[in-house]
Amino acid sequence: MTDAMVSSNNPPRTERVEVITSVQRRRHWTTEEKVRLVEETHLPGHSVSLVARRHGLNANQLFTWRRLMARGAFTAAGAGEEVVPASELRAAQQQIRELQRLLGKKTMETEILREAVERVAAPKKLPSRVTSWPGDGR
Repeated sequence: MTDAMVSSNNPPRTERVEVITSVQRRRHWTTEEKVRLVEETHLPGHSVSLVARRHGLNANQLFTWRRLMARGAFTAAGAGEEVVPASELRAAQQQIRELQRLLGKKTMETEILREAVERVAAPKKLPSRVTSWPGDGR
């Protein structure tokens, strides 16, 4: 290298190298870490790419976490609740409405049948004084 190529205005460029010593290939981020990283992307002067590079993760992953956080998924996950897609929720709500409708219909049928059984089983009341019988000719 010549002296002309090395100048005091351009310091030598150093590259960061990450050495992975474990067999595990994927890192697992806790919900708190994900929330902290997403919140860091909203700070003034920070971008998703900058935060992703700083913490050694793909920017697409950070964008996904931001989208999930906007939908409230991290809140549910942090509370230990199960996260389900909105389409599954709508389908379950529709099924609940249909089952409630059928239950109401069956309840009404049961009441009608109970009333019919009570009428049939009730003793027949005869008039206290019979003056004539049908076909008696009186």
